[in-house]
Amino acid sequence: QVQLVESGGGLVQAGGSLRLSCAASGRTFSRRAMGWFRQAPGKERESVAAITGSGGPTYYRASVKGRFTISRDNAKNMVYLQMNSLQPEDTAVYYCAAASDTWGGPYQYWGQGTQVTVSS
Repeated sequence: QVQLVESGGGLVQAGGSLRLSCAASGRTFSRRAMGWFRQAPGKERESVAAITGSGGPTYYRASVKGRFTISRDNAKNMVYLQMNSLQPEDTAVYYCAAASDTWGGPYQYWGQGTQVTVSS
């Protein structure tokens, strides 16, 4: 069982930055790929970024590439999403999720989400 708790959301002006954090419980954290997802009002949930269990290969959706950075600290059971140059279209509830294995697979565990609001 893995429990995930996000933090770091808030209100920021366009062009600003936020750093989201996700604290994970359990002893399998380092063996799971982790992902950040977001869901805006009236829209489908979409993947934002992902990172393998070792912190190696990463994935970003095209619209955030070059602005967002995903990272993890396996010693602390933490995963982060540094978001720079935020735009109003980044406004959403952001969720972290834990995958079934180190390279990916289905996401089995989800946090409760943290709201990010970017004003123009």
